[in-house]
Amino acid sequence: MNKYVLYSLFISALVLSGCKNEANEESEIIPEDTEIIKSEKDISELVDQYAEVELTTDLSALSENEKKMIPILIEVARITDELFWYQAFGGRDTLVSKLDDLASEYVHINYGPWDRLNNLEPFLTNYDKKPEAANFYPADMSKDEFNQADIENKESLYTFIRRDEEGNLKSVWYHEMFPEKLQKASDLLKQAAELAEDPGLKKYLNLRAEAFLTDEYYESDVAWMQMKNNRIDMVTGPIETYEDRLFGYKAAFETYVLIKDKEWSERLAKYVSFLPMLQKELPVDAKYKKDSPGTDSDLNAYDVVYYAGDCNSGSKTIAINLPNDEKVQQQYGSRRLQLKNAMKAKYDQILVPISEQLIVPEQRGNITFDAFFANTMFHEVAHGLGIKNTINEKGTVREALKEHSGALEEGKADVLGIYMITKLHDKGEIKDAKLMDYYVTFLASIFRSVRFGASSAHGKANMVRFNYFKELGAFTQNEEGLYKVDMEKFRDAIDSLSNDILVLQGDGDYEGTGKLLNETGKIGNDLQVSLDKLTEKDIPVDIVFKQGTDVLGL
Repeated sequence: MNKYVLYSLFISALVLSGCKNEANEESEIIPEDTEIIKSEKDISELVDQYAEVELTTDLSALSENEKKMIPILIEVARITDELFWYQAFGGRDTLVSKLDDLASEYVHINYGPWDRLNNLEPFLTNYDKKPEAANFYPADMSKDEFNQADIENKESLYTFIRRDEEGNLKSVWYHEMFPEKLQKASDLLKQAAELAEDPGLKKYLNLRAEAFLTDEYYESDVAWMQMKNNRIDMVTGPIETYEDRLFGYKAAFETYVLIKDKEWSERLAKYVSFLPMLQKELPVDAKYKKDSPGTDSDLNAYDVVYYAGDCNSGSKTIAINLPNDEKVQQQYGSRRLQLKNAMKAKYDQILVPISEQLIVPEQRGNITFDAFFANTMFHEVAHGLGIKNTINEKGTVREALKEHSGALEEGKADVLGIYMITKLHDKGEIKDAKLMDYYVTFLASIFRSVRFGASSAHGKANMVRFNYFKELGAFTQNEEGLYKVDMEKFRDAIDSLSNDILVLQGDGDYEGTGKLLNETGKIGNDLQVSLDKLTEKDIPVDIVFKQGTDVLGL
């Protein structure tokens, strides 16, 4: 490990060995005598990978109280942004003070000096590759030491692992690590709840406010599931575990502030009712599909007006499937939120230009926004299919597969999403587009997604499906480097990969999953040539947001 990273995380561990004071995000990243940090790369080119998008929406249907809520919720989001900075890196301000404006901009996009669009490689000269432990665990802790440690709550989603005064591992609750910031966020949520006119939203905000102070999120997750008629929505708290690449145990803070698009939501409402039928028809033995997916789940479209924390780091999320708590999912299902304005920005500025460079001319007409929207939507719906608990008493799939669980789950959602579309199209339930539209758009979307790199859970999942489908001939590449979908082989590949992933999950096969991800989840030479072509054409890799109350006119 680079000496500056080691120094910073070691000091961080010492500072945080006690939990009486707020985690100090100013003091631990770089020794005071460190010179101004330089980059080996052209930072302007890195920044230019992102197309700036204004996050706006029509607020005219909101009441005056609802409009007053939005700035309060954005303030909560900014607090969770600071907390994610600490989890992902540590002392943001100490680092940023050593940078020029352009380098600072790219550091903020990535929440640290590691490029999230380039397999987390460092773009500043003073850093080596990002530690898998991020800032959730001591930098000098091994996996064996963690596994052998007899400490309470060590696998909890909501604890840091630190060392005590004698150097032994201990766990520290998030609310103990950040008492002042989480108290402030809690107070703001209660303030917003007073303005909330929808009873379900009011209940959720109050319960989430309490959860910030206790790290007990179940009741607020249930309340969030039970909201039905609210126009304003919010996802906030420690949620996804992708940032913890060591074990996949620790949840990272993030926030979305959302406005429901009722017209688009009404178009989507019927699809959740098909989940039990689709579960029964999954192309796998019955023992791997014994779960009964909930049908109380919501499927709605939203415009996002603010991103913060984990969801805002590097590539931007365009759809959500939550809660992650298996107990909540089995009792209440989950909610699938399609982030329409962010999705449309990626389609217009990235997906269409990619198709013009990499898809054969005769299939470019099959690239449509409706297909892109549906593929993204059914990816999220597909998280509700399959199996949550292993069939051989290894616990939940997430527990059995550890750090591999996120990537395989995303791979499952990728392939079962297009499986669902195929089945519903065959049954006449989806009539808005040709089946080939969904397949060609699915392929083009892989090119869009793999440009985020293969280090993240989503990146590995993208590469698995690309290489797997290529091996089965689901698409071919001509002499000009253009890709063409073969419909029948594409269908066969969908069923085959669906079976393989569901079996790995059901068996809790840690070694087999690792083999699949390590052998198939890589970018090959031919694909890299295609991706380089997109870079040469200056096609953005992703989007970055201009957001906040000023953009919204509030």
